[in-house]
Amino acid sequence: MNPFPPTLFSGQHFAVLGLGRNGLPAVCALAQSGATVQAWDDGEAARAALAKAVSGLPQNVAARITCAPIESLSGADGLVLSPGIPHVLPKPHPVAIMAREAGVPILSDAELLYRAVRKAGSKARFAGITGTNGKSTTTTLLAHILAEAGVPVAAGGNLGPAALALHLLPDNGVYVLEMSSYMLERLDTLRFDAACLLNLTPDHLDRHAGMEGYARAKTRVFTGQTAQDLAVIGVDDAYCREIARTLKAGPAQCVTISGASPDCDIYGQDNAIWHAGQCMARLGPALPGSHNAENAAAACAMARFLGVPDAALSAAVLSFPGLPHRQKLVAEQNGVAFIDDSKATNADASARALGCYDRLIWIAGGMAKEGGIASLTPYFPRIVHTFLIGRDAAQLAGTLTAHGVPFTLSDTLEHAVPAAYAAARSTGTPVVLLSPACASFDQFSGFEARGLRFLELARAVTEQPQTGTGKTD
Repeated sequence: MNPFPPTLFSGQHFAVLGLGRNGLPAVCALAQSGATVQAWDDGEAARAALAKAVSGLPQNVAARITCAPIESLSGADGLVLSPGIPHVLPKPHPVAIMAREAGVPILSDAELLYRAVRKAGSKARFAGITGTNGKSTTTTLLAHILAEAGVPVAAGGNLGPAALALHLLPDNGVYVLEMSSYMLERLDTLRFDAACLLNLTPDHLDRHAGMEGYARAKTRVFTGQTAQDLAVIGVDDAYCREIARTLKAGPAQCVTISGASPDCDIYGQDNAIWHAGQCMARLGPALPGSHNAENAAAACAMARFLGVPDAALSAAVLSFPGLPHRQKLVAEQNGVAFIDDSKATNADASARALGCYDRLIWIAGGMAKEGGIASLTPYFPRIVHTFLIGRDAAQLAGTLTAHGVPFTLSDTLEHAVPAAYAAARSTGTPVVLLSPACASFDQFSGFEARGLRFLELARAVTEQPQTGTGKTD
């Protein structure tokens, strides 16, 4: 892999608002490719991080970067907004309004990566993966399959690293990008050679004016595709089944997938992935449940389209190590397994984990999404006890009370994890599952930090000298 040419964006000027995981790499990459950049973030810590990054750049590159509030977009070739900053709903940021009035395009860093790759002369292909749940697993799995098959690959986007932090790939390379609905709204010329929509359940509805707008944003992953491209669509939910009917009419080749139903092109069954009655791949322990079979079916469909031989595909799926914070075993003691599923930031994601265990202690809570955990009632009989944390614990407690599920308001993971371990030991329950069904930003910087703290606490309690039975009153 090689860096992009240093004159790629010479003569162009970009504004970057929001200096987080996407924005900061975008500033540096654009400047290193010859552009001038005005960058800003309302947070002092983010501006300090920019200053530190700039200090490590060559002087001629650093000179192209200005850190100042964006008060004009005159002469700008584009505005790169942090994905979390709204440009339409629920209320557009003033700088987004400024961009629209000035006719300046609002772009995602994925769009700029695509432009950079093509401008540099590379014919590398692009694979885009979206969906309410399963994006990160599918993105990582596809990248793993391609790498194991010897295909030059770079993976990132919403998953990380940021799109503009990726290097230039040769003509036979593949960029595998996890695409959020926020990023998809800001595409312009980017066309995915292979695009996948895994599933749709209600999420981010305030940002998209309801489910119809959310679905419309997600289906932008297929925008611009031709007869030479591949569209992969899950059919395990009603929203996607309707979209599949449209995709079947072309122009791209359409492949339908499912985690459990054989009434589609590629599907999961008996812990394996099948196509036309033939087993494509066996699933290893890192891909439990029908939801992961759906993810694997999507990755297999895309990998085969991208030229990976079936034998290499099968071996790579079996060797996949799994994704951090997605149903990861992080500690085990006295017959109790601690499972980190911190990436489950909505109820539908937690449903996929809850369905994998017959009896469990559940740790949940944080900033609840619309509908809370009401949709999880079919899984409540599996739950021996729930420990609730975070801002909306009381709201979730109301749902549990209505269905007779025992719970404890623990407030923090520091209180919940030791209590959950004691409850698991006293009741003979084999699993303590952190699957919050909520966002993490009330107590953590993100789901990653939440998962790491759970790992630390789980290992702390399981490594303590054991006395007595562990029973509680």
